[in-house]
Amino acid sequence: MRVLGMISGTSHDGIDVAAVDFEASGGLLEGRVGHTASTPYPAELRARLIAALPPAPATLAEVCVLDTLIGQSFADAAQAAIAECGPVDLVVSHGQTVYHWVEGAHARGTLQIGQPAWIAERTGVPVLSDVRIRDITAGGHGAPLVSVLDGLLLGAHEGGAAALNLGGIANMTVVRDSDLYAYDIGPANALIDAVVTSRGLNGLGFDEGGRIAASGRVDPRLLEVLLDEPYYGLAAPKSTGKELFHLGYVEAALAETGHRPADADLVATLTELTVRTVARDVRAAGVDALVVSGGGCRNPVIMEGLRAALPGVDVAPSDDYGAPADDKEAIAFALIGWLSAHGLPGTVPGGTGARAPRVLGTLTPGAGPLVLPAPLAVPPRSLVLTR
Repeated sequence: MRVLGMISGTSHDGIDVAAVDFEASGGLLEGRVGHTASTPYPAELRARLIAALPPAPATLAEVCVLDTLIGQSFADAAQAAIAECGPVDLVVSHGQTVYHWVEGAHARGTLQIGQPAWIAERTGVPVLSDVRIRDITAGGHGAPLVSVLDGLLLGAHEGGAAALNLGGIANMTVVRDSDLYAYDIGPANALIDAVVTSRGLNGLGFDEGGRIAASGRVDPRLLEVLLDEPYYGLAAPKSTGKELFHLGYVEAALAETGHRPADADLVATLTELTVRTVARDVRAAGVDALVVSGGGCRNPVIMEGLRAALPGVDVAPSDDYGAPADDKEAIAFALIGWLSAHGLPGTVPGGTGARAPRVLGTLTPGAGPLVLPAPLAVPPRSLVLTR
């Protein structure tokens, strides 16, 4: 079964896609990763999306417009991918998270926009979407959903391993023997991107190659204030997003310090915040391997900082495990689509905190009858990814 996974993450910079051919054999699931791509949002759409995100107020009219425009962008990306890789049996669209409602350390709701009917209409392929909410209704956080992929990829790793995704938010899955837990650590690129974008530091909206951070110096007082965030002290499972970690959050921290460092020093400090919070949690997990994916793994300041802070831990990109670091989340949602299509849960309770595993998503039919594979009674025990 060939599944096209699609996601725009918390960096909200564009759409990542991955086509994966899955074949199950006993307890082993093999996935051949074919076409992968990343399509940036049009500049005007990204600016409009950023302007509507919390803590900014947004009207229902604007949400409706963005739901359509983002859905059409996803449809464009799906159509382009299918033209490259050939027909697919299912499209899985995560859409764009615009609000993740956490209150009292519990997830209460989540909203991803990007109307899937535009994808189904354009491609004629059934679309699985709205994949997070079912886990939340079962008491989970609806995040990090990539933990189901991490468990299958790393379960056999002796000594325990952790999978770290450095997107807008840093999330980690810890796998040891048959045990798994996962949670959102805190900001990875979210605060860095917010400052780089708002101050027009390079015209890209992110710190390419960590160059800005490398040119600055860490501000000890500001770092102290940032590390005092109560979220870091909460027990897992837990989830967060740009509802907490946004530009206004940085401005409030600066106001508390009473001074304003140079732009490069500010970026260096926010980068060090990512290194410190991640390294602390990896040490607490007691693993000997850290498998890193997401845009942050292309930032040498973050990666060198993690290696320096984690002596004795093998820090490597997820590419070494068959999951290209830039495409891992899209691959994870393709996997969730395969699981849902076969009637299998796409969550691990230890990964999200839900009462029990749940089959995820809502299906939008394609051009013809909705035909699903025969259900499987037993989920796969491991996954091998190849190109």
